[in-house]
Amino acid sequence: MASGNGLASLGVDGAMSAAHALSLPADQYGNDQQLEVMWAMKAYNHAEVYFNLISSVDPKFLKLTKVDDMIYTSFKESFSDLNIQLLNPDDLKSAEAKERWRPFCNQFDGVVEDFNYGTLLRLDCERDYTEENTIFATRIQFFAIEIARNREGFNSPVFEVKNPKS
Repeated sequence: MASGNGLASLGVDGAMSAAHALSLPADQYGNDQQLEVMWAMKAYNHAEVYFNLISSVDPKFLKLTKVDDMIYTSFKESFSDLNIQLLNPDDLKSAEAKERWRPFCNQFDGVVEDFNYGTLLRLDCERDYTEENTIFATRIQFFAIEIARNREGFNSPVFEVKNPKS
């Protein structure tokens, strides 16, 4: 993943202000473009850390939350037909998909911190985050799909490229 200056470019005071602003309730903001930029930077930084993690550690052994087993079981029951290797944006964003995802996501309210926050998700799990390969999703969708990808070996090629067997 290409490294940018990200939050580091804000300096300590700027980063602390951003962190404070992002912790305030959403109803305190209108369509503040600066806040949208901070959210985008936070989502980008999360994506960068995650991709570096699955590039450095065999994803089959990763635990993303304290309730990975619960998320995975519920995800497989609700979305057994979803192609997690190569996601179709319509499977996440269409009106029908949103109706299907809503009950799944809401069951994690109070269970997974910030379950409905926005994050970035790769469409093709064997590729890095790029504009063409990235979709905006909720954090619980990210966890569900990435836990499944890790457990089922779909993220292994990312690790194997960076860590070829001798």
